[in-house]
Formats: sequence, structure tokens, C-alpha cells
Amino acid sequence: MSHFHQAITELIERVKDAKDGVTRLVQVLEEKPDFSFIDWLDCQPIFPKFYWQSRDTREEVVALGQLHTFTDPAPAYAILADDQRIWGGRSFDGHTDKNRRCMASFFFLPQIELIRFDASWTLAVNLTTDKQRTLASLKNIQKEISPLMPVSAHMDSVTHIPQKAQWNELVEKVLDGIEQDKFKKVVLARQTTVDLDRTIHAAQLLKSSYLHNHHSFHFLLALDETRAFMGSTPERLYLRQQQELYTEALAGTIGRGNNAAQDLELANWLAQDSKNLNENQYVVDDIIERLTPYSDTVRVESEARLIRLRKVQHLKRNIHAHLDSGINGVQLLSALQPTAAVAGLPREASMAFIQQHEPFARGWYAGSMGFISHQRAEFCVAIRSAQVTGRRVQFFAGAGIVPGSVAEHEWQELDKKMSTLLSLISDHPPLGVAS
Repeated sequence: MSHFHQAITELIERVKDAKDGVTRLVQVLEEKPDFSFIDWLDCQPIFPKFYWQSRDTREEVVALGQLHTFTDPAPAYAILADDQRIWGGRSFDGHTDKNRRCMASFFFLPQIELIRFDASWTLAVNLTTDKQRTLASLKNIQKEISPLMPVSAHMDSVTHIPQKAQWNELVEKVLDGIEQDKFKKVVLARQTTVDLDRTIHAAQLLKSSYLHNHHSFHFLLALDETRAFMGSTPERLYLRQQQELYTEALAGTIGRGNNAAQDLELANWLAQDSKNLNENQYVVDDIIERLTPYSDTVRVESEARLIRLRKVQHLKRNIHAHLDSGINGVQLLSALQPTAAVAGLPREASMAFIQQHEPFARGWYAGSMGFISHQRAEFCVAIRSAQVTGRRVQFFAGAGIVPGSVAEHEWQELDKKMSTLLSLISDHPPLGVAS
């Protein structure tokens, strides 16, 4: 019997013996499991399931099965013990007239969590008075794990919504609105649907992205067997540790060069380009305005730094706030989401434009994914993401339209951002062709 299966067996006995009132049991794993977390996630028959890896790579979690679910996370605080977390996310436009089928948010207190923090591994269970559900789930996860195969599907078709002509019209509409002082910025997005010649698992795409896209949060949310939402995003919405809050303005984008010299040339241009610097400043100003009612101090990094990813480079400024006492993670979600980096400015006007004119519903894309507990909460912004449904994958990307934006350049920026995930299926996806 492997050390991991032995740990499950011991945990089952501890659950059976647990006294009333015990809400959580943690089993320390003496050895590193002999499988990857993503492989383990994919093999599990228990839903919902959630995968999380923090951007600094220190923490990796698989959460399985629900003891409680929440379409609004606020009531979770009443039932959460100090050492428990709920996992999930908040959508961009769910449960609105535009997107009635998507939930506004979904969070769950899991039955089982497999956790790596730095170089220590634990298997944990959350308990209610009904131990039998958790015991049944623990028995369900005692199976051999097969490594996921790399993605080997080929693209049969690629379609864009909006197509390029409609994209150009939308950009012009936004620029006209900016001239008329209706808004400073609107983030327009594109949904690209790829039909494949065979079924792929969302976890396959996630594993490939995990191996290739570094300096990113990696996440996956699957509510059932049929569909899953996954992503590898460079952008943090916020991290709360007690009364300390850390967030960032990630806005302003240029592609990568073919070599180090080209990379540097592009980076230098980005760092001095007034359009991109202004776009970043808009996001900074908006975050300060939103955090001020909840904080006694908000500090902003004086100059934008460059973040270099596999396919693109971004401007980023870190922001740190000291929160007033009693401010919790749910209040911060409402205050900060959606950010100006995925919606625009002012928030209400840009959101209204997107709701009215964008020709698809975003759903989980541009929402947030992460966890909430009493002491800590962390969320990433769900960009560089995809909805996977068997042989169909929907990819999403957005571009901030500000004074000086050119529709053709912004369309090319969408291609670069989308290639973060799309290139994991094909090195030469026909992105520029709207079929």
C-alpha cells in the first residue's frame, strides 16, 4: 500500500472516531505523493472540484465535494471554522438578463482537500454531523492515478465573436463615447470557439499551461463532468491577510520579441508609451477610490514595473492597503470586482456598454476565482481562461480601449493574449481568420 493510500486509511479511521463538534481533521503526509495534483484532480469522480495554485507557487490545493454551497458567499462566515476555507468564484455577468444561466457566484465548503504548502503535504477533511458522506468520498478516492496525456487534438474550426468587422465598429463606438465624455475606458472582449477533432479534458489543458506558463495563478472549477472553466492568469484581484490587503494594477500590454534584444526594445517602448501608462494609471486611480472607504491607508508603487510572461509583457503597479477592522473578503470582492482592467471606467458606464453591445455573455471570464476564510482570502482575475466542453473549447481575451486605441492593433493584442492557452493546442492557430 502506498504512503498516500495509507494516509487515506488512517484518516477514515480518524473520521469514524471523531467526536461531535469536530469540524476538520488534517492528516500530514510523510512523503510527497507520487502523482501530480492535476492528475489526481482529473481522476476524481467527486464534484464540484476546484484546483488552485498561487502565483508564487507556494500553495497548491485540490478541493473536492461539497458540504455546503453558497450562491452568495457572505453567509459562509457564519458556518466557517477558523481553519476552514470556501473555494469558488464570482462571475462577470452571471444571473443578469444577458446571462441568466450562469450563477452570480458559486462557492463551496469541500469535503476533502489535498494541500501542498512549500514542501509539506496534507490531506484534510471538513466534517458535519453527517460523517457518512465524507467517509463515502474518502473511500471513493482510493484509486490508482494515471498521468494525463498531453493535448493531442487538432482544430477543425475557429470562430470569433465578434468577428473583425464588428470588432472595428465596437472600438469606434467606444472611442466616440470617450470623446463625448461618457467614459474614460471600456474593455472589449472576444470569445473564440475552437472545435476539435477529439475530446480533451480541461485538466489536460490546465496541466500543459501549468508546465508552460509561469508567474501565474492556475485554477480550474468543474461543477459536473460535462464542462469546466480553467485559466492561467497573471493578475491578482487581491490578497487579504488579516487587515493587510495587497492588490495591483495590471494594465498596458505589448507582445514578446523573437530574442532578448527585441524583448528589451518592446519593453522600453511599453514603459514610455503614454497610452499604456495612462491606461495603467486609470486602473490605479480606480483601485484607490474603491479601497479608500475600507482602509485607513493606501500605498501605491511609484513607478510601473514590467512583467514578462511567455507571450506578452505587461505594466504593473503594486498597491497595499491597511484595512479598517471588520472588513471581510466578501466586501472586498464587491468593492474591487470588476476591475477597470477588465471592465473600464467609470465602472457603471463601461459595464452598461458591455452589457448592451458585446455580442456574447462573459460568464466566469473576467470574474474572479479563489478562496475565503476568516483570516485570509485570495482571488485572481479570471483572464487567460477557457471553458472546456468535450470537443469544444471557448477561449476569451480582452483589450482596454482608451484614447489612441487602434482597432487593428487591439485585435492583434487579443491574438497575443489568447495564444497563452491556444498555443498549447496548436503552435499555429488560425487566429486572424474569422470563419
